[in-house]
Amino acid sequence: MKRAFVIINPTAGRGRGARLAHAIGAVFRDRGWEIQLHETRTAGEERDLAEAGARAGWPLIVAAGGDGTVHGAANGIVRSGATQTALGILGIGTGNDFARLVGAPSQVERGIIALEHGTDRAMDMGHVDGEYFTNGFGVGFDTAVLTEMARLPALRGSALYAVAVYRAFLRYRAPTISVTAAERTASGPAMLIEVAIGRTAGGGFRLTPQADPADGLFDVCMIRQVGLWTFLRYVPRVIKGTHASLPPVTMFQAAAVRLGTPGLPLVAHLDGELRRYESEAVDLRVVPGALRVRCAT
Repeated sequence: MKRAFVIINPTAGRGRGARLAHAIGAVFRDRGWEIQLHETRTAGEERDLAEAGARAGWPLIVAAGGDGTVHGAANGIVRSGATQTALGILGIGTGNDFARLVGAPSQVERGIIALEHGTDRAMDMGHVDGEYFTNGFGVGFDTAVLTEMARLPALRGSALYAVAVYRAFLRYRAPTISVTAAERTASGPAMLIEVAIGRTAGGGFRLTPQADPADGLFDVCMIRQVGLWTFLRYVPRVIKGTHASLPPVTMFQAAAVRLGTPGLPLVAHLDGELRRYESEAVDLRVVPGALRVRCAT
């Protein structure tokens, strides 16, 4: 019997979740699944729902939404202690970086078929300040892009990201960012630092294209401050993941990283969700194989 506890975020994809909620339930049932379906009503509710579903013994918790929905559901599963419960993804959000990582299609029926035929894989998670993350933690330009996206309610998809990136750059003032890891220390004005489990961030930018989500290591990308025209010239390289050799770019791997903005409270994105920390630095560590994930690829 195919069984799943399904969590739908109706605000995902700027309302796409609400529009697809009925179809998601119908396709699951038409294909012979036993499901329990829940739509979230408040931010963060997916965490409590996923924890409850895992504790109740559901073998698969499906997060239907974007990276934020995946983030909450993953934290709920880990908090439950139910190590045999897997996380499945229907990537119907805006960015869908984690869905891209596990090969989850965005179309509903294809996504559910992928869940039926997928393989469960133990994946690493990152941990910071009492919270886990599945895909990445970023400081710098990423957070400015998220702020601009919130100001562009009429746009979706690649157009949303393109406009948000350009507007963010016009307003961005590169902070001093410090990073410390084993045998690696750097500090200075930077566009961004991404500490990643996955390969893409920001809706498909291949900041860490060689990342392996099951190797017990973060892949870290640091891009030092550059001018506007240099930045615009480099963006296609970052999208393709061919930026590692560029002069302002530093790439390395580490199991633990200390990241901060000296003299300023730290503002970061955590799986694409903004976080504001009271301190100016945080410690991140990899938790190897912490989450079972239903992967299509």
